[in-house]
Amino acid sequence: MLATTIHAPFDIRLEDVPDPRILRPTDAVVRVTAACVCGSDLWRYRGVVPVADPSRIGHEFVGVVEEVGSEVGTVRPGDFVVAPFAYSCGVCASCRNDVQTSCVVGGYWAGPDREGNMVDGGQGEAVRVPLADGTLVALPEAPSEDLLPSVLTLTDVMGTGHHAAARGGVRPGSTVAVVGDGAVGLCAVIAARRLGAERVVAFSRHPDRQALARRFGADDVVAARGDEGVAELRDLLGGGADVVLEAVGNLDAMEQAIAATRPGGTVGYVGVPNGIPHLSLRPLFGNNIALAGGVAPVRAYLDELLPEVLAGSIEPGLVFDLSLPLTEVARAYEAMDRREAVKVMLRP
Repeated sequence: MLATTIHAPFDIRLEDVPDPRILRPTDAVVRVTAACVCGSDLWRYRGVVPVADPSRIGHEFVGVVEEVGSEVGTVRPGDFVVAPFAYSCGVCASCRNDVQTSCVVGGYWAGPDREGNMVDGGQGEAVRVPLADGTLVALPEAPSEDLLPSVLTLTDVMGTGHHAAARGGVRPGSTVAVVGDGAVGLCAVIAARRLGAERVVAFSRHPDRQALARRFGADDVVAARGDEGVAELRDLLGGGADVVLEAVGNLDAMEQAIAATRPGGTVGYVGVPNGIPHLSLRPLFGNNIALAGGVAPVRAYLDELLPEVLAGSIEPGLVFDLSLPLTEVARAYEAMDRREAVKVMLRP
C-alpha cells in the first residue's frame, strides 16, 4: 500500500510499504477513507523535533474495518470507525479514569507497539489498529460527505479543543480567551461556547481564521500579540479572562496565556510543548493562576461529541479549508507550513 513517510525536515514522501495484517487477536485492519495533517506534525516537518531516520507519520484517520482479530468484539468488518490519535485498551486504570493517552499498554500511531511491532501511520491507505475494542468507535453508518470533515475532527482537534476547555474549567458565565488560531484553537472556541461561556475572545492575526472564529462563537477578536494583545483583552473584559485556552505550545503563547488570565483563573493548555525550556512559576504563584491540561484523551470525549457532530449542532469540520488526494501529501504539508490552509484533509 501507499503511506506517508518523513525523511528529513521539509522532505515528505508517499512510498510503498507492506500492507497491514492482523498480528494479535486484539487487532483490526482499517481501510482509511479520510485522514489529515496535524499542526503537531509540523514540528517534525520544520525540524523543531529531529527526524533521525525515515519514519511513518500521521495520527488522524477514519475508515472502514476490513478485518478483525479473533478477540475483537465491538467492531466488525464493514463498520465505519473513528480512530482517536492514540490507541488504548479501555480497561486499565488510566482508561477507566478517562486518561486513555496514559494507557499502560497503549501507544501512538506511526511507531512500534509495546511488543515492537510497527503500527501504521494514519496518512496511508490502511492501518493496523492494536487494541481495537478499546480504541475504535463505530458509527451506525458511514457519514455523508458533508459530515465527514466534522467526524474526522473527532480523531484529534475537536477533542483536543474540548480538553482545553474542560480542563480549564469553562462553565456557564465564564469569560474565555483562546491563544492560537489553528484548528485546535478554533475548535476550542466551539468547545468554550458549548460549555456555556458568556464571552469568548480569540487571538488571531489572520482574516480567514478570524472569520471562522467568529462563526464558531467568538464574540471578539484580538489581532495584537504579547503585551499589546493582553492589554487589549483586558480592556475588552475589564480584566483578564476567567479561563485562557492555550493551543500553540511555544513559550510566547504560554506566557501570553498566563498574562491574559485573571487572578484566580485557569490556563487550559493543550499545545504540544516545544521550545519551552523553562516556565516561571512566579506569575502563576503570585496571582493564584492554575495550569491544567496536557495531551488530550480524545477517546474520552467521543461519546459526548459524536452525537452533536452527527446532528450538525457543531460543525468543527469547517476547519478543513483544503482537500487533497493522498498522492499530494507533500503539498498538504507545504500548505499548512505556509499558512495557506488551516487544516488539510487527505483522501486516499
